[in-house]
Amino acid sequence: MKWITRERPKIDRIASPWLIKKFVDKAAEFIYVPFSQVLDKAKELDAVPFDIPNVEFTHYKEQSTFDYIVKKYEIKDPAILIIADIVRGADTDRHDIAKESAGLWAISAGLSYNITDDYQLLESGMVIYDALYSWATHLYKQNHLQNSPFENMLHEVYHKFLKEKKTSNKKTPAWVKDLKAIIQDQIDTQFTFDLKKISNDLELNPSYLSREFSKYFDDLNFGDYVRKLRIEKAITLIQDSTYTLTEIAYMTGFSDQSHFTRIFKQSTGKNPSSYRKKTLKSNSDTKGK
Repeated sequence: MKWITRERPKIDRIASPWLIKKFVDKAAEFIYVPFSQVLDKAKELDAVPFDIPNVEFTHYKEQSTFDYIVKKYEIKDPAILIIADIVRGADTDRHDIAKESAGLWAISAGLSYNITDDYQLLESGMVIYDALYSWATHLYKQNHLQNSPFENMLHEVYHKFLKEKKTSNKKTPAWVKDLKAIIQDQIDTQFTFDLKKISNDLELNPSYLSREFSKYFDDLNFGDYVRKLRIEKAITLIQDSTYTLTEIAYMTGFSDQSHFTRIFKQSTGKNPSSYRKKTLKSNSDTKGK
């Protein structure tokens, strides 16, 4: 079967021929002529006119010719339905329909600019739609970095570099060193921290200290950083002492053992008693060897 449309195709007049050859007629032949000649040549050559006004295979309201072919021939392939949205968005300048529409328009416009022969343009366009079909069939939900470990690693290193560079460019305020000293002084006591009192000792506004704290303390806020130190101290006491868990909870500044158990499990994935049993077993196994 012969199909005929206007010359200088870009989107629909390449996408539709690809769809016809793929799902309707593998032996289809496509003819491009000036717009004013399409209907006359269609009669002369016994060809089906498409993508021009007042013919069957054309746009209907906001639907493209590609959409009509899908509907006419009841094409149910999920990949084609994905491509239909992309083609419609690109062909009608509604790039909000599918995020890929803008890219398809850019590639199609560039291809048309580079290739002046319509039949060579169609041949090259077929390759593009074959690729788009493979993507829609097999790769639709994949991201570029998902299966590219090396590029993903570069991406992560780049962002880490930017973060470290940003941090290194800032001079560490003197109060950070003083605050670390204050916290360190409490590690072997009961972790009795009062942010307001510490702010007064450092001669800083409490709001400023709270806002700036995470920049210099492992990206943690004041409360989370203190809890981290408490758990680290608790782990040391569990491993190297015979204190009861209640005593350890008190010594590390928790209000009660229940609170201690909950925070410990959040941090380590185990409750304190299980952690102690595992540690004792590990020590016993080591001694047995």
